[in-house]
Amino acid sequence: MSANTNAIEATLPVQAKFPKSIPYIIGNEAVERFSFYGMKAILAIFLVSQFNYSDAKSNATVHLFIALTYFMSIVGGLLADWYLGKYATIFWLSLVYCAGHFCLSMFDTQVNGFLFGLLLITIGAGGIKPCVSANVGDQFDHTNQSLISKMFNWFYFSINVGSFISTLLIPLLNDRFGPKVAFGVPGVLMALATFIFWLGRKKYVRVKPSGFPKENFIFINAYMFRTFFTKKKGESVRKITEQKYSAKSIEGVFAVWRVLSVFVFIPIYWALYDQSGSEWVLQARDMNLNFLAVTWLPSQIQAINPILILAFIPLFSYVIYPGVEKMGIKVTPMRKIGTGFILLAGSFLIIAFIQTQIDQGLKPNIVWQIFAYILLTASEILVSITGLEYAYTQAPKSMKSTIMAFWLMTVFVGDLFDSLVNNNISHHGFLYPLEGSASFYWFFLAILGFVTVAFIIISRFIKEKSYLIESEGALTANEAKATNDGLLEH
Repeated sequence: MSANTNAIEATLPVQAKFPKSIPYIIGNEAVERFSFYGMKAILAIFLVSQFNYSDAKSNATVHLFIALTYFMSIVGGLLADWYLGKYATIFWLSLVYCAGHFCLSMFDTQVNGFLFGLLLITIGAGGIKPCVSANVGDQFDHTNQSLISKMFNWFYFSINVGSFISTLLIPLLNDRFGPKVAFGVPGVLMALATFIFWLGRKKYVRVKPSGFPKENFIFINAYMFRTFFTKKKGESVRKITEQKYSAKSIEGVFAVWRVLSVFVFIPIYWALYDQSGSEWVLQARDMNLNFLAVTWLPSQIQAINPILILAFIPLFSYVIYPGVEKMGIKVTPMRKIGTGFILLAGSFLIIAFIQTQIDQGLKPNIVWQIFAYILLTASEILVSITGLEYAYTQAPKSMKSTIMAFWLMTVFVGDLFDSLVNNNISHHGFLYPLEGSASFYWFFLAILGFVTVAFIIISRFIKEKSYLIESEGALTANEAKATNDGLLEH
């Protein structure tokens, strides 16, 4: 009887349980994102008010800060994958991160010390950025893989709740108690985030670094480039390359180039999107900030974005996309991205209208910016989540990290472009006439319009090839989407 019972119990499925490390990861991410977005919320206005930066110089600094943060994301990811592993990379760079926050608080009246603090934060925040989400995935195995979608929902929820609260609170602290407190609180919370992460050190599943891969995207492309000029007439570059590198790796390289044909259009999206955390904030100073019987601070308005994201994800997934499909229109990644570009243009049309009113000496109500944020956030759902999912599904397993690096590069290039434009304006360059006028936004709208038309035309010829195969150990489609939702912490 006992033997039969044991045999029956052995055949029953084991109930999936969340890894014991998850509470530490969720707690760390929520507090870390609070510290980052709280600091970032007041950065543009602080540089103007404290160090007498012009609006253009402040915007240039903020965009360069974001660009460097995303560049360091690539460095941090490679460091974790090849040499240190994710845990060590996250822990040690988190200490650098804490030191950066400390400098912001201590050197709030010394520009060089403050800028050094920003540099440390780019290294710390950027370096851990690609490791945190990947570390979440490492905690799951075949016994609980079904829970990964729920896990990333909580992970993403914690990111946006942290962002929302900090974007409301930190500007208020800055207004009431000054920059030492306003920058000091995110620093204390980053130290707390690091401590929470350290507490879970014995519970994490740690994947060992793989070492430097010999068959990587750069080496294979360089070899193919040389082969093109040295091969004999009639010889195939691909076949010659297969004598040195595996066919699987070479196919991965071609897959990456297919994805890059989409990614080449994305930097202009971030160039406009990230102005919501700098140019839009400075614009809000000249608006009527009375809304819902409350007088808001200019830096607080951007808090609407994370709340809208939490509302829009289920709205688009369960209402809008199915509704469009029922109308006989197939919802494809290319159509989502194209529509996202159009919505982004709509948000900037509103911003340009607001600036025209300000140029005329009027004070339009902040509700106009809220309308712009609604369109901006909708575009984020369509472009950012879709771009991440497209990157994951269109690349083979061996090239998924490479693709994610290129995705981060789109943000780097977009914000670098913003920084260069604002830097030219601040130095009275040829773009100086754009300063403080609606022409600034029309300039970016013109570029976006050109890119959008080009994307709509070219996207029709872009071939898609999904590599999302469960038999090779990849996630299911829903789990991949959940993973990419979790990565959306821009």
